[in-house]
Amino acid sequence: MKLLLVMVFIHSLLALAPASKTPTVIIIGAGMSGISAAKTLHDAGIRDILILEATNRIGGRVMKTQFSGYAVEMGANWLFGGGPVHNPVLEMAEKVKLKTSLNDYDNLTSNTYKQDGGLYPKTLVEAVDKNDVDISILAGQRLFKQEPKTPLEMVVDYYHNDYEDGEPPKVTSLKHTYPRNEFVDHGEDPYFVADPRGFEIVVQYLAKQFLSSLKGDPRLKLNKVVREIIYSKNGVALPIWKRLAISDFSMTIYTKIFLKFPYKFWPTGPGTEFFIYTHVRRGYYPLWQHLENEYPGSNILFVTVTAEESRRVEQLSDQEVEAEVMAVLKTLFGNKIPKPEDILVPRWGSNRFYKGSYSNWPDKYSQHRHDQLGDPVGPVYFTGEHNSNRYIGYVTGAYFTGIDTADDLLGCIKNQTCRGYNSQQM
Repeated sequence: MKLLLVMVFIHSLLALAPASKTPTVIIIGAGMSGISAAKTLHDAGIRDILILEATNRIGGRVMKTQFSGYAVEMGANWLFGGGPVHNPVLEMAEKVKLKTSLNDYDNLTSNTYKQDGGLYPKTLVEAVDKNDVDISILAGQRLFKQEPKTPLEMVVDYYHNDYEDGEPPKVTSLKHTYPRNEFVDHGEDPYFVADPRGFEIVVQYLAKQFLSSLKGDPRLKLNKVVREIIYSKNGVALPIWKRLAISDFSMTIYTKIFLKFPYKFWPTGPGTEFFIYTHVRRGYYPLWQHLENEYPGSNILFVTVTAEESRRVEQLSDQEVEAEVMAVLKTLFGNKIPKPEDILVPRWGSNRFYKGSYSNWPDKYSQHRHDQLGDPVGPVYFTGEHNSNRYIGYVTGAYFTGIDTADDLLGCIKNQTCRGYNSQQM
């Protein structure tokens, strides 16, 4: 009997004997979710696993790169603490002494749900809590006459929504976004990762709990691209319900554009870490942050764009992006500012292994459809932050769904009660 999985792939339930050369479970992808699933299986006694990673590293979208002598995070960048619920990712970060700084948004705007800087009305919260009908955040704003219209209103609203969700309110589910459970549970203290080893050291730490080496352990194969998964002797494609669940979900693009200058020309000191640029076009280079708190003397700025602006920027050359960015900075600080010495423009959307930064729950995407997104197809199980009901889009979501999927899989291996397939048909 042959079993297959995406992210977590059961190759053969008959391969439980220690002498077996065929892995019981193949995990496709060595991001946080895949590594979390692998550790859970290992701790439960399933040691004959194989992790196939298409790139030359583990970590997935937790990815650092060197930029002008400094380690910057192209993907996941924040940890959250200070809340009532234990955050295991933060705990691992503390164990490896990950270097972070506490971001101060107080002088930009508070992390609230209202576009004018206050809380959303109680009536709106109650409407979401009833869980009757799903609407987009924008529809909710219109319902309570809070739709942003002026450039200033739009950029404040951008900070509250697009900056977190990666997409604008018009396409984001209200009831599946608010309240933001990552903040409710783990706290609203945003720890910005700025460590020469990168945020990925946390994923590496988790992997080292069960792998003898990140380079030599035969259970981890890097630079291995999986092009086909044969999960049925009939050779059928994924069923239509699974394809629709995948295609109807949203994968956003969150782009941090880094610029290195010969000297600082922007305000520095307490309360100046962030600044906003207001423009008639929503999301046009709106939110800026300097790295002087993390890397003093680095003279590095970065600006965040998301969604359609990210897609547009990815089609431009670095030189074209630089020209647009410099036009904005000259508007703010004058024409005599220096040219950047270096620029980094990540392109998550066009990367064939990622196709985006993280998932976002679109409006009118039902809970039933989301359940189907995570349901197995035959012996193929699916895991990742997109499967999380509570922490979608976050590293914690990837961590927990890896555990959940592995637990589901263990029930199949040990109890022979497998969701998603009839063993007689395999």
